[in-house]
Amino acid sequence: MVNTQTNSGNPETDLKYRRKKNAEEMRHQVISFALMIVFTLIAFLAVGYEGFSAWFAVPFILVLAVVQVGFQLYYFMHMSHKGHEAPALFMYSGVLVAFLTIICFLTIIWW
Repeated sequence: MVNTQTNSGNPETDLKYRRKKNAEEMRHQVISFALMIVFTLIAFLAVGYEGFSAWFAVPFILVLAVVQVGFQLYYFMHMSHKGHEAPALFMYSGVLVAFLTIICFLTIIWW
């Protein structure tokens, strides 16, 4: 969702537009919050269910955690809005460097 503002010169129209955008943003935040709660409950159930082995539960929980981080970045920290390209670039660069570092250390240790 791009956060664009209009200035039509008509305060009533601008107010309606801002209310509509705020309501839409709030709806997205509530939906993502509900999904994060559901993902957390699924993670607890995956750990508590004895039918799942640790080889399944750990990667499954890590995938749910990555999805939750994405929700938090894009909806709660407003990274999807216009003007947040530079912080997003730095965050993605940091994630890439961390991933490469972990892969390098795992490679050095295991092979």
